[in-house]
Amino acid sequence: MTSLASKVFDRVDRVCRHLPVVLNTFLVFSITGEVSYLVLVEADQQKTEWSGWWKAVHLLAQYFMLGNICWNALLFLQTSPSIRGVFLGGDGMGQGWRYCYTCETHTPPRCSHCYDCKVCVLRRDHHCVFFGQCVGFRNYRYFLSCLLFMWSGLLYATLMNAEVFIVILKEGVTLHSVMLLLIPWIMLVSGQVSPGAFAFAFIADTCVVGFLLVSAFFFFHIILMFRGQTTREWYSTRRPYNLGVLGNLRHCLGVRWYLCWLCPLIPSPLPGDGIHFQLTGSLDPSR
Repeated sequence: MTSLASKVFDRVDRVCRHLPVVLNTFLVFSITGEVSYLVLVEADQQKTEWSGWWKAVHLLAQYFMLGNICWNALLFLQTSPSIRGVFLGGDGMGQGWRYCYTCETHTPPRCSHCYDCKVCVLRRDHHCVFFGQCVGFRNYRYFLSCLLFMWSGLLYATLMNAEVFIVILKEGVTLHSVMLLLIPWIMLVSGQVSPGAFAFAFIADTCVVGFLLVSAFFFFHIILMFRGQTTREWYSTRRPYNLGVLGNLRHCLGVRWYLCWLCPLIPSPLPGDGIHFQLTGSLDPSR
């Protein structure tokens, strides 16, 4: 019985770990499909000589963002930030190294154990529940680039869905329109709206809520990157790893930090190894 319960628990745990990724993928493609429909319908309704160009530019822009989101997310998941396969011994151990009793090894500064990933992670930032993996030294670039294109894509989708809000509120701010915007599920179940109207209202709401959430995460990590800190170091007043804005950009995004955000396939080697970090030479809290 114990073995059976353990197997069932492990399977449920694996399903729950992949559920956020599946849900995010579904939402991203649903939003892209809905915005594509708006673009095609809008272009056809305009019936101007520029409608074809307008449609092509908008479709190209949104699929460029979709491709970058998917490719960065895939590379993020494939790039392990853990200490597996990394040689941590030798004469390099010094101040700041600690011993992890779970992994049974010494770990360098800025490395900590993740109990979800069940391994120590180099320059661990946090465990991302939406991807089911830790954000660390080797995959931080893909995580931040994915946030960038999610933010820009949701901003674009929110602006495109402004017409949906206008149509819903065309008859004025009524109880029906407010409920359709705030709780479209109840309106669908109660038969107050059609499935099509529900789909447009739900995706429009998702764009707004998603844009606000992603904006908070994205700009928070931009601030962290400029400060040379991780999420775990945010509460500390000391910034011994702050190498200036350009130095921090190179250590997070690589030597081609000015280009790598355009496409995840652009090589941008990281200047460090995730084990040894250059110090500013000062632990002054005012820095």
